[in-house]
Amino acid sequence: SALLALGLRPAEPGEFSRRAVENGKLDLTRAEGIADLVNAETPAQLRQALRQQDGALADLYEGWRADLIRALGRAEAAIDFSDDGVGDSEFSAARQAASDIYEQIQRHMDDSGRGEALREGLRLTILGPPNAGKSSLINALARRDVAIVSDTPGTTRDVVEARLDLGGYLINVADTAGVRQTGDAIEAEGVRRALSHAQGGMTLLLLDGSLTDPRAGLPDLPQPDLIVWNKSDLGGAREGLSLSLKTGAGLSQLIEALTEKVRARLESADSSPALTRPRHRHALGEALAALQHGLAAPPDRPELLAEDLRLAMRAIGRITGRVDVEELLDFVFRDFCIGK
Repeated sequence: SALLALGLRPAEPGEFSRRAVENGKLDLTRAEGIADLVNAETPAQLRQALRQQDGALADLYEGWRADLIRALGRAEAAIDFSDDGVGDSEFSAARQAASDIYEQIQRHMDDSGRGEALREGLRLTILGPPNAGKSSLINALARRDVAIVSDTPGTTRDVVEARLDLGGYLINVADTAGVRQTGDAIEAEGVRRALSHAQGGMTLLLLDGSLTDPRAGLPDLPQPDLIVWNKSDLGGAREGLSLSLKTGAGLSQLIEALTEKVRARLESADSSPALTRPRHRHALGEALAALQHGLAAPPDRPELLAEDLRLAMRAIGRITGRVDVEELLDFVFRDFCIGK
């Protein structure tokens, strides 16, 4: 209160990092890396945040922006020297550069949301018929009571989620309604939500191995990443992954197999940094659209290619903050904790 009386005030969320960006000490991707570092819950999130804070994404995007500036210079030369016999060669060089950048951005975006899943948590949906043990499985994975467990079929009517650290990766695991053909309107809505939730992310199909026909009554389901047989204590062991959620037998093997699936999904064989935010994806999508349009420009209209190169350059510039847009700064820093 004494400091407030002297005219000082508490720092606003993200104010220190924002000032660093406004004064050219940080770019926006590095600032976002700081926020991710503060909010990291798992080692994988921490590694990605540190890499982004160190400038891996900034270097990639600024490299593309520099290439676009050079390509724009060639396109402008094609306009200025169209009558001097060099216009065609300059246009061809600019167009080839635009094509190369387009392909690089396309590969960066075709990552199945790897970076965003690392940052926000990979979604894992548990599917299966009623009483297969889905609620028991999510409780076992979370090591706490997340879902109600009952012998009555259809107990779970909605999606129940839990966040957990699985081998150093953040996973948003979801227990869903038992999937079966039903005439009950409420249960049918639960089945619809279960199948909808399974779109994207990973799916685990849990079946009761003690039944003669464990798949009886199941509708068409998406191809699961893992099929697991429960109730091995009742003679339900099958070929593949089997466990007993009653005794705990086989649970550690399931966790190991699941961790390997998650690692394969989220870790890339190449060394390129991952795309981490929807705003990056949106801006890169705009850059791709501009480049695609520019690549269709005829050789006698280099000004069309030049304009689209400018649009692509501005779109990428918005990611790192190479444009003076106050609204963009407000959007990035509003989710920071106080100060930082």
